[in-house]
Amino acid sequence: MTGSLKLDALDRRILRQLQRDARLSNAELAERVGSTAPSVWRRIRLLEEAGVLGPTVRLADQQRLGHGVNMLCNVRMQSFDADAIAAFERFVDGEERIMECFSMSGDWDYLLRVIATDVADYETFLMQRLVKHPSVATASSHLALRVAKYQTAIPVG
Repeated sequence: MTGSLKLDALDRRILRQLQRDARLSNAELAERVGSTAPSVWRRIRLLEEAGVLGPTVRLADQQRLGHGVNMLCNVRMQSFDADAIAAFERFVDGEERIMECFSMSGDWDYLLRVIATDVADYETFLMQRLVKHPSVATASSHLALRVAKYQTAIPVG
């Protein structure tokens, strides 16, 4: 939660419903959460303005789009100066196949989730793009055999 925004029970019900199905009309959403359409519309706008709700998107099926491989890749940086980190994070931001990037504590500096069509496709990305980046010292990859859990909804109490 950001700033002084206080979520009440209605806000929480709205958030739960929108995380399940963002296509609901205001009237349908209002009915599901026990409110009126104008009230729900105002609440949604306030949640958007507060940064609680981001853009509305549709989730695509990674497998059906031909990206059946998930690789978890640990990255160790050459340098920790601000320019090197900024350059690496710009690189990450520009790579569509990097789905998630976490700055880490511990032995590795970053953890990436990278999708690929197959292992050879990932190897090409790894060897021709990632480890050739001047900020990267080394990388270690781990093949995810299957996705046991994938969730996009954030618990709202």
